[in-house]
Amino acid sequence: MKRVPKLACLALLALVAAGTHAQDNTDQVAAKPAPAVAPEAQAPAPEAQADYVIGADDTLHISVWKEPDISATLPVRPDGKISLPLLNDVPAAGLTPMQLAASITEKLKKYIADPRVTVVVTAMNSRRVFVTGEVSHPGALPLLPNMTMLQALSSSGFTQFANLKRIYLLRNVNGRQVKLPFNYKEVVKGEHPEQNIKLLPGDTIVVP
Repeated sequence: MKRVPKLACLALLALVAAGTHAQDNTDQVAAKPAPAVAPEAQAPAPEAQADYVIGADDTLHISVWKEPDISATLPVRPDGKISLPLLNDVPAAGLTPMQLAASITEKLKKYIADPRVTVVVTAMNSRRVFVTGEVSHPGALPLLPNMTMLQALSSSGFTQFANLKRIYLLRNVNGRQVKLPFNYKEVVKGEHPEQNIKLLPGDTIVVP
């Protein structure tokens, strides 16, 4: 009769020990850090366009390694130049960021041993198109890579008076203004895709 309580106690102790062991395992699993996201699963960073040509009103970040007094973020003036310490005026418009970095590097060699220059375009203000007429948001738009007529118009919206069949694009070609028709109603139906051309800096879309 005395053995029954002892067996019951032993069984109870075994259950308590098993529960404690299971809790320890649970705590260890919870304490493990979440696995890092694989690089291929992360959203890719936008690829910089190495062939981008700098223009007036663009904003540039000029970084000179170990030279914080020379590094600066500054706009390209209407005359196409930037002003840097030691160098004063430096032509920037018409060059790619790599070409401008090489130009600044060459000029800095007179003052710094082995200068290392990086140029990043932080605002592409020189690449703009314009939308005018019967639109909800007239004015300038930043020209995104491969932006089309349809994409630009989708950002501008139309008023109730807009004639969507007689929209046209004004473009300067070799010093001459060219008028290109655009029928919005047909293009959105998939008709006349040749009218949905890629825009160039300075293009003006007119919605009558």
